[in-house]
Amino acid sequence: MRAFKAHLRGLSPYPYKKEEAPVKLDQNESPFDLPGELKEEALGRLRAIPWNRYPEIHAESLRKRLSALLDWPEEGIVLAPGSNLLILALSLAAEEVLDLSPSFPHYAHAAKVAGTPYRAVPLGEGFSLDLKALLAAFRGGVLFLPNPHAPTGVLFPGEALRALAERAREVGGLLVVDEAYREFAGTDFRFLARENPHVALLRTFSKAFSLGGVRAGYLLGSPEVAGVVREVLPPFVLPAHTGAILEVVLENPGYVEKVVEEVVAQRERVYRELLAHPTWRPYPSRTNFLLVRTPDAEEAFRHLLSQGVLVRRQDRYPGLAGCLRVTVGRREEMDAFLRAAFGVAYA
Repeated sequence: MRAFKAHLRGLSPYPYKKEEAPVKLDQNESPFDLPGELKEEALGRLRAIPWNRYPEIHAESLRKRLSALLDWPEEGIVLAPGSNLLILALSLAAEEVLDLSPSFPHYAHAAKVAGTPYRAVPLGEGFSLDLKALLAAFRGGVLFLPNPHAPTGVLFPGEALRALAERAREVGGLLVVDEAYREFAGTDFRFLARENPHVALLRTFSKAFSLGGVRAGYLLGSPEVAGVVREVLPPFVLPAHTGAILEVVLENPGYVEKVVEEVVAQRERVYRELLAHPTWRPYPSRTNFLLVRTPDAEEAFRHLLSQGVLVRRQDRYPGLAGCLRVTVGRREEMDAFLRAAFGVAYA
């Protein structure tokens, strides 16, 4: 086949294989569905929408609502069906993509799909930022920086982000802080993007808002950055049904606090209990998952699966030999995980 661009040959698929298990802890989803009364309200709005009509070209009504809620200029907001699409749009527009290693694999995948030059800077000891190396490597283009970080769960210090933001200003690049897990860390980097137009933020409704199946995320940035991203995305990109659900959620955000409170409580409880494990080592986390190093990731994964608990292997990534990633679920799900974890036996 010679119809496609050469750089797309041999492109690896996104590294996820669907498995079935009674306890699903493999995709960093919220363990709680949208509250029933909000679902009913959203369904009512869906019925009232004329399905034969296109939605707003750039989700203007939702942007206006988000602008008021977040005190952010409407022209600096971009909504899309998931932040993954925003990452792809940024990668298509970028002169170069700079990343961390290890990191969220979609940054590298999006750059490869876009045919954009890509480089990654390894994390330092204890999954810390190698700030000196990162500052030297950041010579323009887009730097994707998840904070809290996936897949390690580490929260990078604000001083480091400020230094990278200043570097972005200096070289004319763009620092993109991916705040997918911000609610579980209690962080908010709007201040950094307000004071520096070379900083943009990515946020999602998939985690704390319990809308992983709906697919919705947004970018906060300068009007210039947002304008470029909007033009890279196709028109009418946010479906009408997604917009209706988000309207309900943004009018009734109180449930998110309860989701975060329960997830954080379970995260800290499981972390403390895993510290007593004879061979597994949990890492502190500021997200809705825990990274756990085991003597043998494949054997640990298979043992957990045999006990009905599905987690995610991370041992194929640099510096993560033996590691599993465990989404924080409901108390009963985490009890099942702990029973299986402490029942593991190695030959």
